[in-house]
Amino acid sequence: MSSAPYDVLSIRDDYDSSNRRQSNPSHLLPIPPPLRQWWLRRSTSSHAHPGVMLRPRTLFNILKFAIPITLLVLWWVWHTFEPHLHVDLVFYDRTWIANEIHPITPLSGCFNPERVSPLYNITEELYGKKRFEVQAGIPMRMGMDCYAFAGTVALPEHDTSQDAWIPPENRNQYHTYWRTDLAPLAERQEFMLKSFFATQNLPRSHLILWSNGDLSENPIVRRYLQRYPDSFSLAIGDIPTLAKGTAMEANKLLQLNDKKAWVDGDLVRLLVIWHYGGMWIDMDMLITRDLEPLLEHEFVTQWDCWGKSYQALNGALMHFKQYSPYLCEAFHLMATSTPPRSPSTDWGAILYIRLWRRLLAASIPPFKILPFCFSDPLACRLDNGVPDPFTPDRADGQWTSGHGLEEGGGLDLALQKIFTVHLHNRWAKPFPKGGWVERLLLRRYDEALAQRSPP
Repeated sequence: MSSAPYDVLSIRDDYDSSNRRQSNPSHLLPIPPPLRQWWLRRSTSSHAHPGVMLRPRTLFNILKFAIPITLLVLWWVWHTFEPHLHVDLVFYDRTWIANEIHPITPLSGCFNPERVSPLYNITEELYGKKRFEVQAGIPMRMGMDCYAFAGTVALPEHDTSQDAWIPPENRNQYHTYWRTDLAPLAERQEFMLKSFFATQNLPRSHLILWSNGDLSENPIVRRYLQRYPDSFSLAIGDIPTLAKGTAMEANKLLQLNDKKAWVDGDLVRLLVIWHYGGMWIDMDMLITRDLEPLLEHEFVTQWDCWGKSYQALNGALMHFKQYSPYLCEAFHLMATSTPPRSPSTDWGAILYIRLWRRLLAASIPPFKILPFCFSDPLACRLDNGVPDPFTPDRADGQWTSGHGLEEGGGLDLALQKIFTVHLHNRWAKPFPKGGWVERLLLRRYDEALAQRSPP
């Protein structure tokens, strides 16, 4: 047997030999000198300029086509589609949600017949026939739908007169509140008083200005007291006294307050309406027309048209009857829940939604929820919310969708259908000279007051 024409190597020897060849450049094929010089120049250039460099003319040519194409695409998207963008990023503590929002504890029995006050007709209030519908059933974010719906809640002209004199305590009661320790009551606060006396049916109306201090010597307040003695009065909001007979009586939380008057303001409004009944109107509101058509319902309002998860409701404008079981249950919920954070809306928006859910669970018809535009027409889309009251009018005199800002224009007609404009405590911001607030509201208040004789 002849020997093989090759050497037999062990696997180990072959592996070592292969490694040596890979690690030793001398085993590679020789590179021709011209190619080697080109390769060295290319390697040196790559290390010195690691990025790809575009010549200015090349970059200009790219942008010359990219920018017009991008603008054309954006124009096509805008005119073909209707973009909807609403950013409202709020972080809620999951533990707080699990403990305070999700659980539905039983009601305390305030709707039981034996506990309902004889002054409260539960059959009429919960199940009686009403003249107006104030809940649309949909958010009404499109166009002027919300304003049109508000216009359906209106009394005929002949229903707004009153011949016989009515004692102040028997009139429709309205309440508002000002904390004297936060700021003096001045011209900006007077706008709300002006709006009330210029728009309401005064022979049937009585406004009580509540405070935590004496306002009787304030010159603005004194002027309205003298002119409308039967339609305007003052009261000190003594919270411990107002809380007597409720689940909050003698509760240590009655002393809570904050620098924004949120917690104590939310408490005062519930206690006041519990004892006296009537409608609450925050001091930072401008009333646009007679509020009487709303009085057949017990209600709070939408916070805005978007429906916040846990703050969907607002009490800036609210109405409940005297000794309403709804408020009785609210006091029970306040007394048995975790103390409110300060400042917060725990005794406001969050309390209302928690109570609303408990009423549903108990198969009790809940209080009504007025659409956003009835009281806060700023709180929706840019194309149907009223213009910012503190920004000058547009130079072209337009509002939205072809509606104008002039007297008798689209905005004017919309304001005549809704009930209030909520300014959200922006006391330090002035109204623009000649702007829509001055032209369509403030000037008309002055004209109405000049023509009205005291009732």
